[in-house]
Amino acid sequence: MSDKSGASGVLEGLRVVEIADEQAAHVGLELAGLGAQVVKVEPPGGSVTRRIGPFLDGKPDREKSLFFWQHNRGKRSVTVDPTSAADGELLISLVERTDVLLLSGADATLLEAIPGMTTHELLRAYPRLVIARMTPFGDDGPWAGYRSNDLVHLALGGPTMNCGYDPQPDGFYDLPPIAPAQWQSYVIAGEQLLIGILAAVHHRNRTGDGQYLSCAVHEAVAKSTELDLMNWVMRRSPLHRQTCRHAAERVSAVVTVAQTKDGRYLITTPLGAKNEAQIIEYLASQGVVGDLGAGDDDAGKRAIPGSSAQSERGARVLELVERFVRKHSYDNLPWLDMQAAGIVCSPIRKPHENVLDPHWQARGTFAEVEHPETGGVYTYAVSKWISTGPDFVVGRRAPLLGEDNDTVRAELAAPAPTPRAAAAPRAPTAPPDVRSAHGKPMPLAGVRIFDFSWFLASAGGTRFLAALGAEVIKVEWKANPDTRMAAMAPVGGREAREAASAPLPGVTDPDMGGQFNNKNPGKRGLSLNVRHPEGLAIARELIARSDIVAEGFSPGVLDRWGLGWDELRRIKPDIIYAQQSGMGTAGTYGRLRAVGPIAGALAGVTEMSGLPDPAIPAGWGYSYLDWIGAYSFSAAMLAALHHRERTGQGQWIDASQTESGIYVAGGAILEWSATGKTWQRTGNHSPQQAAAPHAIYRTTGDDRWIAIACTTEDEWHSLARLIDQPWTSDFSTLASRLERQETLDGLVSEWTSAQEGYQLMHRLQAHGIPAGVCQTAADRVERDPQLAHLAWLTEIEGSKIGRWPVAEFPVKLERTPAHIGGRIDRGAPCYGEDNEWVLGELLGRSKAEIARLAEQDVI
Repeated sequence: MSDKSGASGVLEGLRVVEIADEQAAHVGLELAGLGAQVVKVEPPGGSVTRRIGPFLDGKPDREKSLFFWQHNRGKRSVTVDPTSAADGELLISLVERTDVLLLSGADATLLEAIPGMTTHELLRAYPRLVIARMTPFGDDGPWAGYRSNDLVHLALGGPTMNCGYDPQPDGFYDLPPIAPAQWQSYVIAGEQLLIGILAAVHHRNRTGDGQYLSCAVHEAVAKSTELDLMNWVMRRSPLHRQTCRHAAERVSAVVTVAQTKDGRYLITTPLGAKNEAQIIEYLASQGVVGDLGAGDDDAGKRAIPGSSAQSERGARVLELVERFVRKHSYDNLPWLDMQAAGIVCSPIRKPHENVLDPHWQARGTFAEVEHPETGGVYTYAVSKWISTGPDFVVGRRAPLLGEDNDTVRAELAAPAPTPRAAAAPRAPTAPPDVRSAHGKPMPLAGVRIFDFSWFLASAGGTRFLAALGAEVIKVEWKANPDTRMAAMAPVGGREAREAASAPLPGVTDPDMGGQFNNKNPGKRGLSLNVRHPEGLAIARELIARSDIVAEGFSPGVLDRWGLGWDELRRIKPDIIYAQQSGMGTAGTYGRLRAVGPIAGALAGVTEMSGLPDPAIPAGWGYSYLDWIGAYSFSAAMLAALHHRERTGQGQWIDASQTESGIYVAGGAILEWSATGKTWQRTGNHSPQQAAAPHAIYRTTGDDRWIAIACTTEDEWHSLARLIDQPWTSDFSTLASRLERQETLDGLVSEWTSAQEGYQLMHRLQAHGIPAGVCQTAADRVERDPQLAHLAWLTEIEGSKIGRWPVAEFPVKLERTPAHIGGRIDRGAPCYGEDNEWVLGELLGRSKAEIARLAEQDVI
């Protein structure tokens, strides 16, 4: 494995003070991994995250928490006693020299009691400071004081109602929804807060203005699902969870998962009739023959996985795959041969199984980190992309409590260091005065992106940069357009939707796709045939005027067009070329076909969710890694902009959707490396056996559920008093509750099943018990007052689709608020909608010239 310990990182020189619990620890880890100097400030007894298991030897020890190790690699630790005046002065001095102050949870509350440490006082004293806070539900609002944890966030935010197992044949869900792998709510929110921080730093570097920004975990999670939100917004259509595949309007006949003869799994995602023919041809070559005949010709058409109903023919194709897979054991599955034949498939790996894969070794996805105190060397997932610029920084193992007290105090006693001069920094330029619909500056004003992205994993990445003020020119060509046909606008438009009491039929106009509108708002649309010499010349001219070229094609496409990295650098020497693919270009898997479910299966996150063996994994009910990949893609481009401003250097970023999934499964990989324990699914129970009850329970109504997670003894005793039944005395200790969890769940479920979910949630919250209804998209849109208070959806006008709400960027930037309609305050572009603006206003072509280009199939 590559040794990255000496790398400087793209954020070299950025100083961060982190006073945060588990809500924002992931953000600090990302900043440290990108090269920032992160000092973790802890109270004398240590951060609360040091008490989160699992532990190296199975016994609680603040220096052996694997959770703390995973989220604090590369940071330094300083202890501050809030009752000590000297320590208070030290903390103020530390903040005075920092660029970013990262806050969340009880640790931050404790230390903010120090005089001068409120956010308003700090920003008044240090106007260049960026203060970023993570909260459960927001700084204010009707649920701002509610208690939460990871399970409750995943329930209230929507992921759980997309994830779980098929219903019975009559449609009744006999099993509760299954919350995805633990801690992912904080990963989802942390990835988005990171984007906000990097944008605020970019603005500060150009203007000198710091600011306060905040992110509510609830809001970030609520807009991280995929198809359910826009299907409800556009057509009033609910989706239904299915075993290890996308939630859909109708539960499909056959699962996409096939079991090997030794009890492991392979997942297959057919992409239309043409792909089904490839599957049948391969299976026939292996002696598995069906009588399906010819399918429909859909050459050139691509569907978003989960966006169309499963046909009877498609179900039978998957049955043939099942026959084939059952002939193999997991270790000799010919999945790479299947991929070579065009079958979009992957084994469902356990997270640790990626460690010895030569592809990820070649990319430096993992690193070995020494822990001198234990005498061990352990494996960490350390990167999500590779680039021609500075690499991810591995850094030291997580700090011992107060390990860096003396060093940091000595640094503060010395004169402030002069920032190291960059070799060739870009000449500073004032950003253009671009105002958003809020009437305030946009942090990425002046940044232009030439955008070849498609599907959510790459198009979603440029979506956030458009919301932050970048001018994004989305390039498509009619022979191979982006996926537009999902969550279509209803027949009858907005008026019909507002009057509807049942699902509406959708239109078939590709310019009126609600999912496309949600992932591409604020962008301009250019139809351009880059394979035509004149089209290529236009592309080169626009690239010369851009800061970033972004794309989401299979590796090698831009090279074949004559726009590979070497050529892009000739066009514009400081260009940033950001490439997002399923497996990454470098390594041995670059040509593998991957969509969200395939990336999740290979990365290990699919295996991490579901009931314990021998149950099949439940996985995610949507393309989770499309969003995680999109967040990472945004962060990669923003970090590259920061590096370019400091050094004058562009770079090529080779981002991998699957690699981003491996990174967020890093805790399971570290636990395997440190203890030998492989990930075991636990349903909705705490994987660390640290809390009970910790599950999802039925309430009144059809398929209505509530999450209750008591993580402290006080919370359990409050719940026991509310239940007010003699049996609660049998579960007076955590050990007794863990020993009989199934019995406890049954008794709690008897109590909850006779109660309405929201009334019960509010009653539990009033008694300090973390609880949350498992909300559907309809609940989040129609019934959630906290999301409404946070203005989580923004109404924007599309030229053809009309005015509809789409998900707003969840990070609230006080001085430079994002606007999902971008600088142009508009929905996603119709195909080629801005040809005249781009070619005329930007490039100076005449109307006659533009008309000729259209006639000659150049645009």
